[in-house]
Amino acid sequence: MARPSTPPPTALFLILILIISLVEQLIVSCTASTDAEALLKFKSSLEITNDALGNWATGSSPCSGDKANWIGILCEKGNVWGLKLENMGLRGNIDIESLEGVPHLRTISLMNNHFQGSLPDVKRLGALKSLYLSRNHFSGNIPGDSFSSMLSLKKVHLAQNELEGQIPWSLVELPRLLELRLEGNKFSGQIPHFHQNTIKSFNVSNNDQLHGPIPQSLSHMDPSSFSGIEGLCGPPLNKPCNTSKMPSIGSIIMVSIAVTLALLAIGAGIVILGRRNQSSSNEEDPAHGKSPCASELDPGVGSKSPDRGSSHGSGSGKRSAESAKLSFVREDSEKFDLSDLLKASAEILGSGCFGSSYKAALTNGPVMVVKRFKQMNNVDREEFQEHMRRIGRLRHPNLLPLVAYYYKKEEKLLITNYVEKGSLAVQLHGHQAVGQPALEWPARLKIIKGIGKGLRYLYSELPSLITPHGHLKSSNVLLKANYEPLLSDYGLIPVVNQEHAHELMVAYKSPEYSQQGRITKKTDVWCFGLLILEILTGKFPANFLHQNKSGDEEDLASWVKTIPEKEWNSQVFDKEMGPTKSSEGEMLKLLRIAMACCESDFEKRLDLREVVEKIEEVKEKDGDEDFYSSYASEADIRSSRGLSDELNFTM
Repeated sequence: MARPSTPPPTALFLILILIISLVEQLIVSCTASTDAEALLKFKSSLEITNDALGNWATGSSPCSGDKANWIGILCEKGNVWGLKLENMGLRGNIDIESLEGVPHLRTISLMNNHFQGSLPDVKRLGALKSLYLSRNHFSGNIPGDSFSSMLSLKKVHLAQNELEGQIPWSLVELPRLLELRLEGNKFSGQIPHFHQNTIKSFNVSNNDQLHGPIPQSLSHMDPSSFSGIEGLCGPPLNKPCNTSKMPSIGSIIMVSIAVTLALLAIGAGIVILGRRNQSSSNEEDPAHGKSPCASELDPGVGSKSPDRGSSHGSGSGKRSAESAKLSFVREDSEKFDLSDLLKASAEILGSGCFGSSYKAALTNGPVMVVKRFKQMNNVDREEFQEHMRRIGRLRHPNLLPLVAYYYKKEEKLLITNYVEKGSLAVQLHGHQAVGQPALEWPARLKIIKGIGKGLRYLYSELPSLITPHGHLKSSNVLLKANYEPLLSDYGLIPVVNQEHAHELMVAYKSPEYSQQGRITKKTDVWCFGLLILEILTGKFPANFLHQNKSGDEEDLASWVKTIPEKEWNSQVFDKEMGPTKSSEGEMLKLLRIAMACCESDFEKRLDLREVVEKIEEVKEKDGDEDFYSSYASEADIRSSRGLSDELNFTM
């Protein structure tokens, strides 16, 4: 019987090449189909005139190799990598969710159209390199984190819109930023300190509410980039700054109060005119109807409350004198007056719905952080003072201690020491912008263990609180020079206005609150799990907070669940953690703990004690013996005793 003939090697090689070619074509075809479906969904969200996208049709492909078959599409190797839909008279919604289905999309240009409303949530397109939205009608404030974790973004053009408020801080964190065009808007406040040395084009001209010194990193830009703004000073403008005195917290607050009072007066006039036929006993405080984020300050001037009485009473002057002082909760702190604090040179660290933070350098004294809270005006004086004294008694090396507070019915100030290294959020997501190295695996493990110890202490010392922290997130974890973490903004749920707590506090984003309208003893565990995932993945959790097709809210844990566990090492962990080959087993162990913390059913979720015990067992390297664990308690005690010296609390 004759043996079957074997194809010659050349034929086998040709067959292999043919198979590879067919597979590649199949992959490209599948990708093209996916791109087409996503883009057609995007098209359906637009209001289109003159059939501008007429050849975007079902059954056709956007790309053929590097050639585009559809109008406004940029192609490469059969994939859609760009949208260039300029000057088309487009309106409607920009459906970012549909564009997430175009995996190779790297540039979007929708310039010179008629889009309006808030800026779309572009941070969900994390791989984007260029964003051109100039000459539209976008308006309103841009949230500070709108560009967080967009590490590839190089060009941002938002010129000639109607955007207002502060320039978002997340732009400062873009490590590859080349071009930023914001001219012709209504931005206000100071220009952030852009530390990137990559910026080649920068323009904020004709934003006439900007003020203050131009950051030194932008002093080499053309003066025309800052034209039409009287309030700016310093190079490259021929207008020197008065550097002899920085603005004080007092002046910042007074300007804020003056503006707000003017707005309230206008609102009061409108209310009075609108209710002129009603009896005075039915008149409402004009501040009641506004959004919790409507203004910088909600002073409630002219309103009545049980502990204030009438503003015309004879005792009001005495009461003001008594209340206009700081209450210190630490005996080891040198005392200073509210007037000293208000006269201190100040720098705004951040501002949002929850409140504003100021860095205040006292004359011949330490640097403090003053936080003004807006949504605490429902709690009476005695209750607030007792709770602050309770927080002031807490002592732990992983808690940022409260130094003092100020009570007034309309506003509350909490004073702590300034921590130079800043927040974990900046170290994770903006380290390149501020010239810091990325956090390596040993530092991240140390931070997670420290957070766990701080939470365990809170749970032991505040057992009556359902959620002893309640606002755990990376921006509320500060880092000392040795990367020891300090928890801040803890224990505030009892004094926050409950009608706004769900909008402000991280705990109220938990599955149990969204599904059952409640928080539990395990809610902080869910927050901790998300924070661990953020630390291990390097991804910003807010990028994942959106509803899926079934209406359920997705988060960072949901994204991890979509990736097979065998691929966690290659796809989940942050590549910036440095050499981790010898630690992958321990990293996987920690990731599984985080996922157990993020169990949506809180009854199945680990409790905090279990979580901290399991985290303490995680070692820096696979197979390491944890020699120091038995000395943790003694070390904590020693560290606690020396905390005042470490944080320079003795002023």
